[in-house]
Amino acid sequence: MDVRRLKPVVRKEFIQMRRDPISLTLILILPAFILIMFGYSLNFDVKHLSLAVVDLDRSQASRELIMKISSGEYFDLIYRLDSISEVDPLFDSEKIKLALIIPRNFSRQLDRGQSSKVEVLADGTNSTTALTGLGYLNSILLQYSTRLNLELLEKSGLKKAVLPVTGRVRVWYNPELKSSRFLVPGLMAFVLMIIIVLATALSIVREKERGTMNQLLLSPLKPAEMMVGKIIPYLLLSLVGAHLLLLAGRGLFGIAVRGSYPALLLAMVLFLFCGLSQGILVSTVASSQQVAFLLAGLTTLLPTFILSGFVFPIRNMPLPVQAITYLIPARYFLVCLRAIVLKGAGLAAYYRDLIFLVAYGLIVTGLSLARLRKSLER
Repeated sequence: MDVRRLKPVVRKEFIQMRRDPISLTLILILPAFILIMFGYSLNFDVKHLSLAVVDLDRSQASRELIMKISSGEYFDLIYRLDSISEVDPLFDSEKIKLALIIPRNFSRQLDRGQSSKVEVLADGTNSTTALTGLGYLNSILLQYSTRLNLELLEKSGLKKAVLPVTGRVRVWYNPELKSSRFLVPGLMAFVLMIIIVLATALSIVREKERGTMNQLLLSPLKPAEMMVGKIIPYLLLSLVGAHLLLLAGRGLFGIAVRGSYPALLLAMVLFLFCGLSQGILVSTVASSQQVAFLLAGLTTLLPTFILSGFVFPIRNMPLPVQAITYLIPARYFLVCLRAIVLKGAGLAAYYRDLIFLVAYGLIVTGLSLARLRKSLER
């Protein structure tokens, strides 16, 4: 490979980028814009669930239980109802997500040391919200019952009643359990993959439509030299876009890089190389910009969103689908991102994923070179 012949190709690509504001917007501005939109709109945190309470006991104990449930950030007490028949219309109109029914004689049964059954109703149309809300309520009821049991034991003569086993929970890497810390690294991989493949494929197919690609193929340039000359400018520009995403994640969502920056830079370069190689492969197949846009979207949008582990855990997928995920480069980049950015882990935690990224990039580059050589033979 002659470096001297690469310089004109690289210079030509930079000139073309400067004259093409759409490509610059795609690579630099659009990723940060999509990250901001998805980062704020995609939120798996289940809080402020609308709650209705039917207090049939109207005692000090029932009011204390209601206060304990509604005082946190998980439930918003919207309705205090007088009868159970008023609950169904609220569920039908989706004005509430859960309903709590406190039976009559609630406080009397507690004073006698008897069990009192509190009924909880949930809107199951959204199973995730319903399960999370029921989990919150069960936890609060369990804590309330435990405190009452300890008070009863102390009243019965036990001077110091304690629980046999207590747990101390510590959450690493994301103490606040914010879904944004999980989603933003995935969004970075998702956005970068789509934009890079799309921008690269469209720019090369545009040259084919204008006839400048034929001139390059007829020049003394080898296919490998032409590919490298086209990859270098887009790789540098994509690195700028990737760092803008990192800055947006730090400034807007408070996600700082905890691990090694050189390791993160290496992972980004390898991932961008995979995306650029895939974009070139798409351009060798597509005959028009419309076809290139369709192929780039089909090979990046759904696979990266569904099969990379961005939203859905790969271990929960059927085995045939898990096998397909090994063909998705975002899967490996996500492991590297979360290990470096969120956990601050060392190379031992993700070196296998870096190797897979190298292998994927080389295989796709080889396929692209093979198709370019066939174009030259024609």
